[in-house]
Amino acid sequence: MGSKGEKTKETILKQAYLLFAEKGFQAVTMSDICEKTGLSRGGLYRYYSGTGQIFSEILSQEYVIADRIERKEKARVILEDMLAEIKAEIMDKEQSLSLAIYEYANLGNAEFFTDINQKAKKRWVSLLEYGMETGEFQKVNPEQTAEMILYYYQGLRMWSRVISFDEQAAEYYVRTIKQAVLGDF
Repeated sequence: MGSKGEKTKETILKQAYLLFAEKGFQAVTMSDICEKTGLSRGGLYRYYSGTGQIFSEILSQEYVIADRIERKEKARVILEDMLAEIKAEIMDKEQSLSLAIYEYANLGNAEFFTDINQKAKKRWVSLLEYGMETGEFQKVNPEQTAEMILYYYQGLRMWSRVISFDEQAAEYYVRTIKQAVLGDF
């Protein structure tokens, strides 16, 4: 696919993300996405067969950790970048996919979410192990700590749709993770 095709896919994913965050999964149609992107139905279907495929691709996008570890970036810097991104997501309830994820999961997509969760856990474990190897992180159980990081974050994201968190709640998350991993207080 050429660069124009890649840009079109990026636009579709970006605009569909906003629609899913606003309306949930089940209320979004391919027509909605056509309207939001300015693409014809044929243009949209050239890239995706339906809203499920688009949503799956959005959810499959990952934080890039492996490349950064391979380049020997400081583990603390990678962690700080990830926590800054997570904090911003917690604070932006309008961008939350929580409702859409819940709806999509209830359509029989549990295996998909199990896979995504395992990949996320694997990324966190690799960062934790890397940070311990470099001496930047204190010794922790990587599996247990990765689950704490993921489930604490996922809980905050889910509840952010119905509870208005102030910045302090997001900051508590960041500090809790830093305390667990870095020993920072």
